[in-house]
Amino acid sequence: MEFSGVEFRYAGGGTPRSRRAVVALGVLLAVLVTGCSAATSESRQADETPSSTRRAKVDLSTLPDATTFGTTPDAPSDPAPRSGTDGVVLRVKREIAVRDSVGGEAIARLPATQFESPTWVPIVAESDGWARVLLPSRPNGSTGWVRLGTEKVHKAHSPYVVDVDVGNRRLVVLENGRELGSWSVGVGSVDTPTPRGRTFILASIRETVSDFSPIILPLGTHSETYTTYGGGPGTVALHGWPEPDVFGTASSDGCVRVPGDALRLLRSLPLGTLVRLR
Repeated sequence: MEFSGVEFRYAGGGTPRSRRAVVALGVLLAVLVTGCSAATSESRQADETPSSTRRAKVDLSTLPDATTFGTTPDAPSDPAPRSGTDGVVLRVKREIAVRDSVGGEAIARLPATQFESPTWVPIVAESDGWARVLLPSRPNGSTGWVRLGTEKVHKAHSPYVVDVDVGNRRLVVLENGRELGSWSVGVGSVDTPTPRGRTFILASIRETVSDFSPIILPLGTHSETYTTYGGGPGTVALHGWPEPDVFGTASSDGCVRVPGDALRLLRSLPLGTLVRLR
């Protein structure tokens, strides 16, 4: 299956090998040493809740955006931030309402794109035709429930997990539990630590302003020290670094700096792939 430049291959439960054409943003990417940000524009429309709840249509324009630029103050927190998932990811093909519980109150709007990449988010629980997903908005660890079984969403599976041991400054990529690669990486300093918890690969961006990394992979989490990186929303990312002496050190502003061969593998992973920062 291919969605807007992100190619997923799923055949009989086998292993996907995605080859992603990176999104080139048509806006200036402001970067402050370790961060990346960009502006997006997203359409708004009404979303109808399931008839079983007997709720009126929701005006999505009144809801906060569940994007890296947004804040969703009423979103429930991740109930198991140290856990893994079953690898199920959700593609949002049309913007939808996010609710605080199964059939509950609408608390946010989840659009079909993030950084102009298609929206894929990990599912952390399912119940009665609803899915609880990780959100890319502040505060970190935000989650919400979206309705399944409509033309607005599509489920798939990613066998990959990116495991970042922040304390030991090591990144491991796993496929169905099998290690594909392990690298010493740079992480946030004591004063600007890398946030902990489970998050996901939100988008893939070709860097056109700075030359410290050809590709930036924003995650669905943010710096808990800075509110912004160079004018952006303070999105934490996986990215390269030209000076190898940073690997194995705690010296970044919160992002995870990876060697070139690690970046080449990471950029091939499907959007929505789980990233555990522990």
